[in-house]
Amino acid sequence: MASPSPPPQPPPALPLRLTRLALSIANGQHALSALIPPLLFLFDAVLCALIIRKVPYTEIDWEAYMAQVGQFLSGERDYTRIRGGTGPLVYPAAHVYIYTGLYHMTGGGADIRLAQWVFAGVYMLALAVVMGCYRKAKVPPYVFPMLVLSKRLHSIFMLRCFNDCFAALFLWLAIFFLQRRAWRAGALMYTLGLGVKMSLLLVLPAVGVVLLLGAGFATSLELAAMMGLVQVLIAVPFLANNPWGYLGRAFELSRQFFFKWTVNWRFVGEDAFLSKGFALGLLGMHAAVLALFITTRWLKPARKSLSQLVVPLLFGKSPFTAQEQRAISRDVTPRFIMTAILSANVVGLLFARSLHYQFYAYLAWSTPFLLWRSGVHPILQYALWAAQEWAWNVYPSTSLSSGVVVGVLATTVVLLWRGAREDWEPRVATSKDEAAKR
Repeated sequence: MASPSPPPQPPPALPLRLTRLALSIANGQHALSALIPPLLFLFDAVLCALIIRKVPYTEIDWEAYMAQVGQFLSGERDYTRIRGGTGPLVYPAAHVYIYTGLYHMTGGGADIRLAQWVFAGVYMLALAVVMGCYRKAKVPPYVFPMLVLSKRLHSIFMLRCFNDCFAALFLWLAIFFLQRRAWRAGALMYTLGLGVKMSLLLVLPAVGVVLLLGAGFATSLELAAMMGLVQVLIAVPFLANNPWGYLGRAFELSRQFFFKWTVNWRFVGEDAFLSKGFALGLLGMHAAVLALFITTRWLKPARKSLSQLVVPLLFGKSPFTAQEQRAISRDVTPRFIMTAILSANVVGLLFARSLHYQFYAYLAWSTPFLLWRSGVHPILQYALWAAQEWAWNVYPSTSLSSGVVVGVLATTVVLLWRGAREDWEPRVATSKDEAAKR
């Protein structure tokens, strides 16, 4: 006699079904997942408009920028003589040209509200590019809300009008084009960003590695020459007048920082902060951690030891055969490019002598991606992001807030180095690849 069939199982309870649906959407496993980025983008556009209309503008550097541009328009070409209310002009030439355009648009800087709307447009353009980079790297939708919820980032763009906004935009445009293997466009965007503010020097080692591995030795040399030439061309009016004055001001690496403005190292005390030993220690640790990432992470796709790479380069030769270069280039994926460049950025910010509030423009959109790549649980990702956001919104900074800033940066670096292994390891060749080689 046949045994009776088991009774049908009741469908899961509604809360359970809704939870499963939400998790499926959040992890990019549902058709509705594709709606999250555009909906967040529209939400942020409305938020930007509300901020401009409802939150008072705060003057910090705008008037100084306009005063410096006014001197430039009056014919001054000696960088050492161009000054504003906050001090001398200390940014490269692209900064001058961008704010010259804003000077004309805003009636000499008088129409602040128009400037805010321009910066809202810059913000939304940058956000669109960032989201494009995230989607190219296949980041799940649950990470995207962190891109639009930063109070400090909105303040930097719409309420402060800092030049870091343009530098950050060019950085993300560089990543965007490099992810799509448009090497020349990516290199051009990077050098234009560097022409706005020298903060982008922090990611130069990673950009160099990406171009070497992805585009090849000869092309990377060509692109390096192009980037250098662009820097010279944009600076010609100033180099012709006082070249050392321009280089000394626009790329002043020995600048003395004020303790009262630091966001990251207040907890060490003013005496330690101003000491030469502290500065040299940070520089040494930066170099050491950067070397660690280069040798154990970024150069992994090369499948060669450091000596096998460096020796040919010293003699002006490619360390790779044509066949090796093709295999290596395939491993320089959109995710690898983004992880390498943003890891260089966060390492540089960790060991920076002093971070000011506007430097959050380089961090706010980087941290969600890096925490996701580290492989930690989403709850911990959001917890670290929230701690970082809180710390950067404490004004003036305190020992606690600065400790949290440094702590989150250090945690991100450690987690990233330990995680994200699939981004670094060379791809295992398939039978199809082997056949292509033969």
